[in-house]
Amino acid sequence: MVSQTLHRCYLSMMTLPMLLRSLLLASMLSFAVPLLVLGVLIFCLSLFTWLPVSEAVAQIGLEQLLKFLAVFGQGDAFQGVIIIGSTCSLVGTLFDSYAYYQRQSLKDS
Repeated sequence: MVSQTLHRCYLSMMTLPMLLRSLLLASMLSFAVPLLVLGVLIFCLSLFTWLPVSEAVAQIGLEQLLKFLAVFGQGDAFQGVIIIGSTCSLVGTLFDSYAYYQRQSLKDS
């Protein structure tokens, strides 16, 4: 009985660094992906404003996107991007911790 308890304690100590690494990686990726998507979208709309055919549509789209981001950032679009990235990071971390819990509970049964 003591041996099983020590073995479980040892396994939990070995999985803690893996859990922390997984949570850190999930939070960083979940933060970076929305920033990259929004950055690419802003960049593409900015490029399309240089084309005479799509200048008006791209300008309107860019203005609307910046207004949308400003809603989340209390008037600042950059702060809105950071808030969206932080929220996605939190959700990604929660999802990763849930997946870890499910994996552990399936291992134990």
